[in-house]
Amino acid sequence: MTGTVVIAGSLAQRPGVGGHTWVFLQYLLGFRRLGWDVLFIDRLEPEMCVDAAGEPCPVDRSLNLRYFLDVMKRFDLDCCFALSCDGGKRWLGLSRGQVLERARRSDVLFNVMGFLTDEAVLDAARLRVFLDIDPGFGQMWRALGLHDPFAGHNEFVTIGQNIGQDDCGIPTCGLTWITTPQPVVLDLWPPCPASRRRRFTSVVTWRGAFGPLEYRGKTYGLRVHEFRKFVELPRESGQVFELALDIHRDEVKDLALLTGNGWSLVDPSIVAGDPCTYRAYIQDSGAELMVAKNMYVETASGWFSDRSICYLASGKPVLAQDTGLAQRYPVGIGLLTFVTLEDARAGVAEIAGNYDRHAAAARELAESHFDSNKVLPRLLGALRVA
Repeated sequence: MTGTVVIAGSLAQRPGVGGHTWVFLQYLLGFRRLGWDVLFIDRLEPEMCVDAAGEPCPVDRSLNLRYFLDVMKRFDLDCCFALSCDGGKRWLGLSRGQVLERARRSDVLFNVMGFLTDEAVLDAARLRVFLDIDPGFGQMWRALGLHDPFAGHNEFVTIGQNIGQDDCGIPTCGLTWITTPQPVVLDLWPPCPASRRRRFTSVVTWRGAFGPLEYRGKTYGLRVHEFRKFVELPRESGQVFELALDIHRDEVKDLALLTGNGWSLVDPSIVAGDPCTYRAYIQDSGAELMVAKNMYVETASGWFSDRSICYLASGKPVLAQDTGLAQRYPVGIGLLTFVTLEDARAGVAEIAGNYDRHAAAARELAESHFDSNKVLPRLLGALRVA
């Protein structure tokens, strides 16, 4: 028996970021393949809107709106969305009244990082799930009294697989957390032979939307703070290291540090600017080098990247910085982890020397641990949704 699943998220806020778009598509398309009716709710405020040149502009002329509508149409979701515009003064897709009715009839509403702020719509759903995809930030905001993103929800789900364990530094905030891996819709991410096996890639943001946090006398930082530890990795490896890197041009010291150590940098808006180019970039790679945010590493969160899961599904080995992954997933074949620079060098050599074995194991790992046909039913079961 299936009904309606509502997903609320922030796709329109980040046009031209193909990987971010896939976060929501995996849930929407995954649930739909299981027979559920799906509804995607998003919002677009005037201050979020830019034109193709990156200049502020009205909603109706924005790159944001054009990108959003294109994604909805491309993935046959153009009858399954509601976009709140201008502070909720008008809605595109379903009307607010229709949204309220669908929310009332829904079996579950997943609010990704609490982006849905319309209290009436949130309250209309019987089961209101906060879906945490950036573990550590929301919990520390609440613990520090900065912001409570969890208010209004009655269930709490996180991809921080170790939250609640004694060795995890993320506060639970007195909440019971259901942990889940992120899903991948496998038929949309088929294994693809690598044309350039020696090419280790990733699609990353240098700093991201959130700043570092001070919590209990310790600073929890961003990806930049981890990446600098491994900047020498390309040296003497005999492999190509390429980053589709979102970094501000004023970060001149870090840009020089990267290029001076042999990193090839490409523009993510070109090679991964929509869901299809993002997928093509990953599938043309040999393997991924995944460096995590300092927050995820220092808290031993058990976080694992949705992007890395797409690499695995595509038959690409992943060399991932350890965030406590070994407690949750089989590592060593297909998925390798590292803590130190020497670990990373050894992992690169192992993947390069036994590529076919690791590529086959990567896909097998995606099938056994991240398949949306398995992950999503387990999640619904944990939420007691029939």
